[in-house]
Amino acid sequence: MNDDNLKKDGEIESLTSSLEAALEETDDIVFEENIEVTGADFQKKYTALKTKVKELEAKASEYLNGWQRDKADFLNLRKKDEEMKKGIVSLAKEDLISELIPVLDSFESAMKNKEAWEKVDSNWRVGVEYIASQMNQTLENNGLKKVYPLGQPFDHTRDEAIEMLATEDKSKDGVVVEVVQTGYMMGDRVIRPPKVKVGTITP
Repeated sequence: MNDDNLKKDGEIESLTSSLEAALEETDDIVFEENIEVTGADFQKKYTALKTKVKELEAKASEYLNGWQRDKADFLNLRKKDEEMKKGIVSLAKEDLISELIPVLDSFESAMKNKEAWEKVDSNWRVGVEYIASQMNQTLENNGLKKVYPLGQPFDHTRDEAIEMLATEDKSKDGVVVEVVQTGYMMGDRVIRPPKVKVGTITP
């Protein structure tokens, strides 16, 4: 046997020894089996999980109900806030318009005497009439309404009677026969009642 063959036999023998040593080391390794939960243990774990799910569902429902209540409260609060803002704006507008009513009275008083008004310079008169009309229109656009109940039945909830005028005309009994001062309303609110004279049948 030559030297090459001896060398190869030595290498094979060395490899065999290494493999045997590695296999001996694997004898110390313990492989655990997958043990399934069965019987009483399974029922116990299933019951515990089911209870936990119910607890979580109850907690989620509680959070949802609380969130819905908070949302409803927030929406109601925002609605009240918006209504309050509208009320404040409405009152502010009403106060401003109330201060402008005497100006309307002045225009009305100046133009009430037709004979005297016609004697005023026509150019000046037309200009004043235009300003008065423009102002009236602007206030009407903002909700102001005139109350001039001439010829209408006296309404004690709206009108202010300053005098009762005797009459023999039955058609004028309880009817406004003269408006001394124009009244004004904002929406359904009377901000100044009309001052009127009411006809009444004499005995």
